[in-house]
Amino acid sequence: MSGHSKWAKVKHFKGAIDAKRARIFAKLSKEIAIAARLAGGDPGMNPRLRMVLLKCRSANMPNDNIERAIKKGTGGGETVQYEDLTYEIYGPHGVALLVELSTDNRNRTASKVRSIVTKSGGSIATPGSVSRLFHRKGQIIIPREGADEDRLMEVALEAGAEDFKADANGYEILTEPSNFEAVHKQIEARGIKPAVAEVTSLPTVTVPLTGDPAVAAVIKLIDALEEDDDVKEVYSNAEFPE
Repeated sequence: MSGHSKWAKVKHFKGAIDAKRARIFAKLSKEIAIAARLAGGDPGMNPRLRMVLLKCRSANMPNDNIERAIKKGTGGGETVQYEDLTYEIYGPHGVALLVELSTDNRNRTASKVRSIVTKSGGSIATPGSVSRLFHRKGQIIIPREGADEDRLMEVALEAGAEDFKADANGYEILTEPSNFEAVHKQIEARGIKPAVAEVTSLPTVTVPLTGDPAVAAVIKLIDALEEDDDVKEVYSNAEFPE
């Protein structure tokens, strides 16, 4: 993923927080409750919960909301069973998307996703045709003013990072998923605060978008998917202009 794509991602996430704070907090609360129900409310013993809490911190989600969601997940009062799904989608202009969901009704979710994709001029892809265009990586993004480049690179690589990239905006550190937590902990131990820190799906090949109609069509589809309550993450290989 090129530099301006990842920084566009940071800006998009921060903008979404400002515009849709209540919806994002509701989704994060659901993810917390599911994670806590599956493996307990102690982040030290629950990797899935730890990952959700990183998202909560990036979103500035209040601690009271987090604690309520953990109690809901561990309280035993709710018997709804959720399952994780991944949809592979071809969107407008040849863009590929991976969509991760948690749902208590597979048929309802399938109907909603197909409707969103069809209305946006896309199609559901055959399993494997889109996922092969992405790889799972730990990704840590740090603004340039947040760290000294040489020191950050030394800390990251010594902790087990796979790659370190720098550009005018800042730094991107990539890890294998299994090494993500070790690298992230070493960076934060130095008082460095990432703008993004997550295990994500990054495209191996990107699709450059040129012209407002193409950009608008792809963003419309991504926004529509992210609006759905069952959707956790939307990954795309779109290369947006600056």
